[in-house]
Amino acid sequence: MEKISAHQAEDDPRNANLTLWLNGRLVPKAEARVSIYDSGFMLGDGIWEGLRLYEGHWAFVDEHLARLFEAAKAIDLDIGMTPDDILEALEATRKANGMHTDAHARLMVTRGVKTRPFQHPALSQSGPTVAIIMEHSRPVIPRPIRLATVPHVRGIPMSQDPKLNSHSKLNCILAAIDAEKAGADEALMLDVHGFVNTTNSCNFFIVRRGEVWTSTGDYCMNGITRAKVIVLCRENGIPVFEKNFSLVEAYGADEAFLTGTFGAQTPVGEIDGRRIGNGETGPITKRIRALYMDLVKRSAA
Repeated sequence: MEKISAHQAEDDPRNANLTLWLNGRLVPKAEARVSIYDSGFMLGDGIWEGLRLYEGHWAFVDEHLARLFEAAKAIDLDIGMTPDDILEALEATRKANGMHTDAHARLMVTRGVKTRPFQHPALSQSGPTVAIIMEHSRPVIPRPIRLATVPHVRGIPMSQDPKLNSHSKLNCILAAIDAEKAGADEALMLDVHGFVNTTNSCNFFIVRRGEVWTSTGDYCMNGITRAKVIVLCRENGIPVFEKNFSLVEAYGADEAFLTGTFGAQTPVGEIDGRRIGNGETGPITKRIRALYMDLVKRSAA
């Protein structure tokens, strides 16, 4: 069976000649380069956000920028820009590429170029590196995602808080590698207590007997799409619970889906070789996706 991912997009020839934003300048894609001494390249010392463009509007942009600045404060990184400055840079990049909808932005901030190749942050003296990659990007998921449970867990807050959207993603990459070797598309990761938590790249939900379940949120990314789904369920009479649940309960789910900025709600058809429901997108997943897309439209009005 063809391998896919939760971030699979259709090929778009326009992406060969993009204009990107780097440290205050719009530059051709081929010229968007950073130093090998950059903290992000050398150590994964940085933070990022993914944003989605719908009909000329960056969905929930205020919440994404608030999360970015909260992360910057947590790692003691001065971005050197205000949220309005960053929004202006996003808009300039969008206009330079003639984008109106079905576009995705990756906003990245690192501690900048280091004077020597060692980890101490005092060696980053030139100020941050700020970059925006923006691509024409229409999600195309030809079938529900297949998950495989992996031994890699999301860490406890004292090691690396999983709520931090950092450049340091090696544990998630290793999880994805293990899932691929198991013949799946993405990894299902447990928390430190063995309860179902998240995937390597998205938040995770199941549906059991009309109820929507997701993890407690203690050990996963504080996903903006995740939060919107929880609120939408509460507002529309869909029972929703943030709770601990086991793999056994996940295997017996009627439906399962992933949430994330890129794909919104992506159906899951299989976990560890067990078919979930009928293996297709379930009715509650479809309803939640419709409610979410309506919310995106209303937020742009």
